[in-house]
Amino acid sequence: MAARKRKPIFIKGTYFDYPSLFLIAFLFLFGLMMVYSISSYKAGINYDDSAYFFKRQLLFGGVGFVIMIVVSKMRYQILRSWSKVIIIATTLLLLSVFVIGKSSNGSTRWISLGVISFQPSEIAKLALIIYMAYLCTDKSGYLKNLKGTIVLSLVPIFVVGVIAVENLSTAIVCAVIVVSIWFVATPKPWYMIFVLIAGVVFVFAFIKLASYRSDRITAWLDPENSPNGYQTMQALYAIGSGGLFGRGLGQSVQKMGYIPEAHNDMIFSVICEELGIVGGAAIIIVFALMVWRFRFIAEGAPDRFGALIMVGIIAHIGFQVFLNIAVVTNLFPNTGVTLPFISYGGSSVSFLMLEMGVALSVSRQIVPIGNMREVAE
Repeated sequence: MAARKRKPIFIKGTYFDYPSLFLIAFLFLFGLMMVYSISSYKAGINYDDSAYFFKRQLLFGGVGFVIMIVVSKMRYQILRSWSKVIIIATTLLLLSVFVIGKSSNGSTRWISLGVISFQPSEIAKLALIIYMAYLCTDKSGYLKNLKGTIVLSLVPIFVVGVIAVENLSTAIVCAVIVVSIWFVATPKPWYMIFVLIAGVVFVFAFIKLASYRSDRITAWLDPENSPNGYQTMQALYAIGSGGLFGRGLGQSVQKMGYIPEAHNDMIFSVICEELGIVGGAAIIIVFALMVWRFRFIAEGAPDRFGALIMVGIIAHIGFQVFLNIAVVTNLFPNTGVTLPFISYGGSSVSFLMLEMGVALSVSRQIVPIGNMREVAE
């Protein structure tokens, strides 16, 4: 009997979604510009180099961009057979944080490797996307009843729970990724009632476990009079002072030490201050276009696994953008979630580029509508 021919790791593909690549590149380059504009004051004082944060973002983002291109040329189907290994390795990394983790701002979320530090929870987002796509493809029979669904959800729930101990906001993002893939894949959408109830109980329990989370709720309800509402109020001042068209690029006042960590999770407020409501709205439109392109890729994916990967990526980007902007505008309690591609964060932007590489890998195997007609004829 002839041996089965192994499929190549790298493929040429019949299509490539250049609009998605353009949107990714645009957001990253725009983020670089804003990181320099916002962080130059702080970097000049703390590091005697106004471009310190810009250089680090450029370095990690550049490496991530190269990784993205390489991954985009690979067959994403190989992730299916490695999904269990990926989720186990990610879980071990998450657990190692409690042993060798580095503390920052009262939370232990980082693993330090000398010159670089990273949050395993950032890796967990992609790991959960891959693992959930695998479960809902290879184990889809379990989704036909509630008992089977609960069995399949045990590992994702454990992973999200481990993240939530020190990083509830990222755990919520991961939970939305898991639920979104499961909701699209399951033939029993009414299970969502149980999921929503469990989600509310889950969030409430973890808020009660740490007093600072309750303080954030208080600050959200009354930021003007709360001792913890300073950052939120400064962000709102920035948005308000920017008006319709903004003060001008580089002309922010709030970035001069008024907004803590302005180049991180509060970067959208300074974007609005410098570029106005029009500039902020334009960035939201760019993110909406990205989600639309990713939906196009999901609909054209050659298999269920690829389509569900794209569902997870759409959920990740869409919800994290919504959550970040909701926090900045005080529609949601402060979470510390960053704005994808734009907020400063070397390792996080690298992992995000890896995720984009997987998305572009799926795009290489879709069959455009025009080609479908040719095949049919």
